[in-house]
Amino acid sequence: MITRITGMLVSLNDVCATLRIGGMEHEVLVPDLVRRQLQSKLNEEISLRTIEFMEGNPQQGRLVPRMVGFASDAEKEFFELFCSVDGVGVRKALRAMIRPVREVAEAIEERDIKQLSTLPGVGPAVAERIVAKLRRKMAKFAMMVATDIPDSGDRDMFIEAYEALISIGHTPQDARCRIDTVRESKKKYKSVEEILAQIYQNLRE
Repeated sequence: MITRITGMLVSLNDVCATLRIGGMEHEVLVPDLVRRQLQSKLNEEISLRTIEFMEGNPQQGRLVPRMVGFASDAEKEFFELFCSVDGVGVRKALRAMIRPVREVAEAIEERDIKQLSTLPGVGPAVAERIVAKLRRKMAKFAMMVATDIPDSGDRDMFIEAYEALISIGHTPQDARCRIDTVRESKKKYKSVEEILAQIYQNLRE
């Protein structure tokens, strides 16, 4: 299975990116949120995390291998979770992923059926199923930012701190706001306890 592809981006349209690798060109399907990130990179070398799937009718023996590309591991993981919901699947997920992962994760965590229903191909019934299956798996995605935390240890501590705030009664939105404030200080923390102590110090100031 191909999990990463690197090559020159030679064309990009609404549904796929074409990468040239040596003398071959490879078509990679991309959701809209990834397409927007690639718009300024035509004729540059790029690298995408990928998943593969077979498309077509197996009873007629007409199966075509397809590849879907993502700018980060987190986008890929979120997409796979999204696809796991009954009634979604790869093609529907490709159409639906028009907003940043963090925004969609926040909507799932906050059970915002109305907002989720505005995603292409996702009506209220599917939105309900998405919330029911994924709500408790959204913490790390709801904590994503454009530049994310480079060190995985730091990222894990912030996610644990976020989950701790939720467990003691903070709303997801309030918890994210408090974590973001601490992260923006660029201070280094050695433990979840230090992060929480800083959050409550900020509350007292």
